Amino acid sequence: MRVKKSPNIRTALMISFLVLVWGINWPLTKYALSYMPPVLFSGTRTLLGGLLLLPAALPRARRLQFRATWPVYLISALVNVVLYYGLQTVGLEYLPSGLFSAIVFLQPVLVGIFSWMWLGESMNVLKIAGLVLGFVGVGVICGGSGGLSGHVSAAGILLALGSALSWALGTIYIKKTGPRVDHIWLVTLQLTIGGLFMTALGTRTESWVEVRWTPSFTGTLLFISVFVIAIGWLVFYKLMEGGEASKVASYTFLIPLVAILAGTLFLHEPFTVSLLVGLVLILISIYFVNRPRLQDA
Repeated sequence: MRVKKSPNIRTALMISFLVLVWGINWPLTKYALSYMPPVLFSGTRTLLGGLLLLPAALPRARRLQFRATWPVYLISALVNVVLYYGLQTVGLEYLPSGLFSAIVFLQPVLVGIFSWMWLGESMNVLKIAGLVLGFVGVGVICGGSGGLSGHVSAAGILLALGSALSWALGTIYIKKTGPRVDHIWLVTLQLTIGGLFMTALGTRTESWVEVRWTPSFTGTLLFISVFVIAIGWLVFYKLMEGGEASKVASYTFLIPLVAILAGTLFLHEPFTVSLLVGLVLILISIYFVNRPRLQDA
């Protein structure tokens, strides 16, 4: 019996780690942006994450097959790194971190729509209700944004939705092309390619002189690069390879809660009734979209 329990305990620990580090990532990123311009920060953290993964990827060099699969790495870098991380890093300058993460985590809802449209996955009444609730939730948040002490803007909402959309499209793309590539190389190269592009873009459009290399900022940058990006994506794909995709999806609703709690406690971000109602609607929508049918459970 003990032998059977250990994989379940290991999976629970891995999911708990993901929820925790991906949740506190949002207020940590918000904090770091006061020390480094957004494009440079987005590029630096993803490039560091990709370089840190190289030791894990190099022993799997025979699985790379770069000549045959380079378009997958390039497109994945564009959608999952340049657009997803780029839009969220810029957008966090306009929105409280908890609110931004709540909107971004409409991603599972969008994945449900795209999976039905392009992958032929089933659509039922519960999923449709979830999709409607998700968009109503975003509407409630946007409608009540004026009460958030002036910290919310239409640009921030659009950037959050753009981040969710790019992540959803990237997820669908990897669902279709993932079997062609090694997951470790996929994460390593998408982070490295995307990080190099954004670092170069930031170097051209922003200034390294604006960066304040304080101990607290440096520690935050390293924590995000190591735990949130490098180890976080390794754990994520380890769960994917172990057939835990549905279980991971069912727990993603906890990440905005962690982000909002951390942002409220440590960054003193506002927490309003409209944010609470909208967040609850989004969380219910994500649960409905990801809830397996009884016959599949």
